[in-house]
Amino acid sequence: MIPSAKECLEYMEKYEMLENIKAHSIVVEKIATIIARGLIDTGADLKLEKITAGALLHDIGKSLCLYTKEDHAAKGEEICIQNQLDEVADIVGEHVILKNYDPEAVISEKEIIYYADKRVNHDHVVSLEKRLEYLLDRYGRNNEHLLGSIRKNIEICRDVERKLFEGLPFKPEALGEMVITP
Repeated sequence: MIPSAKECLEYMEKYEMLENIKAHSIVVEKIATIIARGLIDTGADLKLEKITAGALLHDIGKSLCLYTKEDHAAKGEEICIQNQLDEVADIVGEHVILKNYDPEAVISEKEIIYYADKRVNHDHVVSLEKRLEYLLDRYGRNNEHLLGSIRKNIEICRDVERKLFEGLPFKPEALGEMVITP
């Protein structure tokens, strides 16, 4: 099942999503929707309701994992499965790291949300470079293995960006201006 936006907000309440994480998720949804609409206009076969739900719920497990140090993406996927939200479960589960990314495959909702998440720092649209700086500082912990993994993940995200924007009439830099925030 794909939940409506209203149902997603109810899940955010049910799983005690912190306000700052909710604000982040709402901006991710706005970016993902802008990209998806642009791609749909060029003929891409995407489900807008799946984009909305996946983006709003991508961090559904994060508040619960802040103190347990569990993988919030895996926890979020588990929450989706428990609530019969099977159509967005894999999107939530792979919003941090894409599994089996294929640059030659057709664009998927999963890739759009993965990318949109990387473009939002807290509730502000940022470049991938700014996001990389933040991730390295926040999660790198001066650990060379973690730092390398973060850099590798951003490189994949740069490739996803190229894939998404090659057929769009706007550039990645325009997203900040296109997103209306409260």
